[in-house]
Amino acid sequence: MEITQFSMEEILDPTNIIEGKRYEFILDVEIDEDDELYHEAGIEIRVLIGEKGEEPFILNYFIMEKAEGEYLDFALEDEELEEILAFCKEEMAKA
Repeated sequence: MEITQFSMEEILDPTNIIEGKRYEFILDVEIDEDDELYHEAGIEIRVLIGEKGEEPFILNYFIMEKAEGEYLDFALEDEELEEILAFCKEEMAKA
């Protein structure tokens, strides 16, 4: 899995109910053809990141097939989640 493009947006809480900050990342990822996640039109992963204190963490993620915008019922492997979290942390540090 390789992240080819992304967008990042802070999710604002006007009620101040949520502690810390929340971010939404939308990641375009390139998947090998032999991977069960592979779709010809491409895959997008929507990741919600929480930041409380010094350590960001993944709150949730959703995998979507780009052509139809359908959610796919797959779980990412631990290594893939670690790779995504490391990418998101790096981009948050730049912002």
